[in-house]
Amino acid sequence: MIVVDSNIQRTNKTDLARFAKRAQKLAGVSGEVAVLITGNDRIRELNRRFRKKNQPTDVLSFPRESGGDIAISAEIASQNAGLYGHAFSNELKILVLHGMLHLAGHDHENDQGEMAAHESLLRQKLKLTDSLIERAHPRSQIKLTGRKKR
Repeated sequence: MIVVDSNIQRTNKTDLARFAKRAQKLAGVSGEVAVLITGNDRIRELNRRFRKKNQPTDVLSFPRESGGDIAISAEIASQNAGLYGHAFSNELKILVLHGMLHLAGHDHENDQGEMAAHESLLRQKLKLTDSLIERAHPRSQIKLTGRKKR
């Protein structure tokens, strides 16, 4: 399910929902996943409440026993789309994939590059541009093994 705040424009919910289902399957996430596309104020509120970080971020993931929720900042997605030279819709897909991998149990902050490698492989299958992790770290630091975190 895709939920878009009423003040956010340029979002094809049908296309994004179709992509989210495919990314969910490839990431190995069972159950229902809801994706919220909202503004920085709401993302900041969620980030402060659940991660104790009083700032907006691009994507947050909230796993449940089965499935989970993903929240995306439309403002940051729009900025990044311009910065990296691709469509807003593609940036949303990059963020959905990244969120799905977190719902699947991956944690790029603690896994020595395993999530980055898995995200890179899925990004290629889904014909997406560079992932969030690849933007933050040079390719030489990413292990391209494709192994899933256990």
